[in-house]
Amino acid sequence: MILTGPEIAAAAARDGRLAISPFEPGQVNPNSYNVRLGPTLLTYTTAIIDAHQPNPTATVEIGEDGYILQPGELYLGHTLEQVGSDTFVPLLFGRSSVGRLGLFVEITAPIGDIGFHGQWTLMLSPIRPLRVYAGMKIGQIMFFVSTGDIDLYAGKYQAADGPQPSRYWRDAARLGAIAT
Repeated sequence: MILTGPEIAAAAARDGRLAISPFEPGQVNPNSYNVRLGPTLLTYTTAIIDAHQPNPTATVEIGEDGYILQPGELYLGHTLEQVGSDTFVPLLFGRSSVGRLGLFVEITAPIGDIGFHGQWTLMLSPIRPLRVYAGMKIGQIMFFVSTGDIDLYAGKYQAADGPQPSRYWRDAARLGAIAT
């Protein structure tokens, strides 16, 4: 089951089953909550990204005039809001209005884990040059009711603040240790 807008508002603003900060009632939709783009972007700075190594990044601050995203580049953005729940399964998708501008948001990893709390890293890929602005509504999070025992997330991105580069290399290091 998916939470309706009134249930999202009740869970976030009244009884604490959802943590959304800052919470704005005007961002509640019929069955989702709009999240806004935070002011910081990361880009990888090497021509080849290595899944088994930490990869260097450059930080870009989005100014008042916005920032132009370029096709063929992966941008890691973040939600302005910190979002999490120890009760519900969150899924984040791009807003249809943003998709109609030619911006792919969170295509490969929309699901969050129960127990994650923090700013969500957004994978942004434009098909044409596109000017984006800090604070623009970029995505929407839906919340689903889970069944069964809950094992809270305690992973490598917990309490994320700002965009987070991939830490896949930590998984690869553990897998290498197991294989030897």
